[in-house]
Amino acid sequence: MGSVTRIGVVAASSRFSKATAARLDAHVEARFPGGEVKVVFHPACFTNHGHFAGDDALRARAFLEIANDPRYDALWFARGGYGSCRIAEAVRDGLKPEARAKRYLGYSDAGSLLATLYREGFAHVAHGPMVADISRGAGAGAIDRALDWLIKGATSGHEPNLDGRPTVAFNLTILDQLVGTALEPDLTGHVVMIEDVSEALYRIDRMMFHLTGQASIRRIAGFRLGRVSDITPNEPEFGLTPEEIVRYWCRRSGIPYLGAADIGHDAANKIVPFGPNGAP
Repeated sequence: MGSVTRIGVVAASSRFSKATAARLDAHVEARFPGGEVKVVFHPACFTNHGHFAGDDALRARAFLEIANDPRYDALWFARGGYGSCRIAEAVRDGLKPEARAKRYLGYSDAGSLLATLYREGFAHVAHGPMVADISRGAGAGAIDRALDWLIKGATSGHEPNLDGRPTVAFNLTILDQLVGTALEPDLTGHVVMIEDVSEALYRIDRMMFHLTGQASIRRIAGFRLGRVSDITPNEPEFGLTPEEIVRYWCRRSGIPYLGAADIGHDAANKIVPFGPNGAP
């Protein structure tokens, strides 16, 4: 990296707000008044196309323009939502060698692209806070954790249960829908950390049924469960907690349940670099 670290931001999924970008800019300026870190929002971040931040072709092109540009040291996802799966194969097919040197950070819907990069052998891919987290309560801490990893691969914000085994982290819904597709990475021997938000418990149960029934997933080292937040109402009451659901399907499938993970859709969300030892 040069004397100035340049981090490019892309919105690969849902619409993104200029006001949120302005908050992030102010935070970075206050933390790095000497200009040694520049966060640059790709103009496509602020394009609207129905639900999405621009149509599929524009979002894929924006991602590749940052990923393939050697002037950028890292690519940071603006937010989640939905839509990264629609561009993942186009992104995969357009990646150049310059893209491999960068760090990539996001979570939630960004998991489709993180999985794609990891499948392609990219070494610096991680689950962790996105730009939109600046708007959460205590979001500044999440942003600083992300910046420290993006700039220098700092380990201080790592999820505390990394134990030397290869590890990944995904939103449960995203991982469940990746299995069996051209985007699914080989997770044999991996600790898989999962979390979710705004789902009913019966949906969590159904996804765990489907996920743990897959031959590829039965080869993982085990699951860790992060936070399952903003659970939508069940009628009638489901009667099991998220941990009880995950334990149940792990027991039925023979996949080890390894305990809790410090990840989730909140400002406490920790960084999980993909691969052996949680290596940066």
